[in-house]
Amino acid sequence: MGLFTRETETAPCTVEVVHKFEELSAHVRLDNGAVIHPGDRVKVHGAPVMAPWGEEVRESRTATIVRASRIERLWTRLTGDIEVMELCEFSFSEEIDATGTGGEEAAA
Repeated sequence: MGLFTRETETAPCTVEVVHKFEELSAHVRLDNGAVIHPGDRVKVHGAPVMAPWGEEVRESRTATIVRASRIERLWTRLTGDIEVMELCEFSFSEEIDATGTGGEEAAA
């Protein structure tokens, strides 16, 4: 793995799709034990795997792994926590902001 270059590898994988009331999930397991690091990309080849309602489907596929360069991996680690915190922006405040909602000010 170079500072600016990416490496590509191919791996066998298993795609598991569950479409039940108790669980709705999709997972890809790399069968050769390859580990995905921050910044790496995985593309699973073939048609989309569709599970009918109430069933679980497993299919064997081939995946292409594009390994991130060292710079990309470092950048992903540095900015990853910030991006996750953006998803977690919420407030426990009980205050209600009524401006622009058509409240009492709109009736006046």
